[in-house]
Amino acid sequence: QVRLVESGGGLVQAGGSLKLSCAASGNFFRVAAMGWYRQAPGNQRGLVASITSGGTTTYTDSVKGRFTISRDDAKNTVYLQMNSLKPEDTARYYCKINVRRVFWDNSNNNYWGQGTQVTVSS
Repeated sequence: QVRLVESGGGLVQAGGSLKLSCAASGNFFRVAAMGWYRQAPGNQRGLVASITSGGTTTYTDSVKGRFTISRDDAKNTVYLQMNSLKPEDTARYYCKINVRRVFWDNSNNNYWGQGTQVTVSS
């Protein structure tokens, strides 16, 4: 079983910063890609940022230049540094981690964190 523990959300004023983290633990062979998604009430969950095992990053247009995704493979952890936050960033943020579960099967599986709330006030 793979478990993701997500933290770092909170309430912040517009223009402020937050840093989210998500750590994977349990039984798996290795972590592959990692990503952050967000979902506001009444909206579908959408991609915010992702990072490959080689460190290549992608971002949705609305957060480019403000958010930075990074990873620490020694800790099986992905981070999202969020700067210059706007009220439009208010949502519940979820991490997703793709893992190879066992050595003898090269297929990968996706696992989701429980989510952490980010609220940006005007």
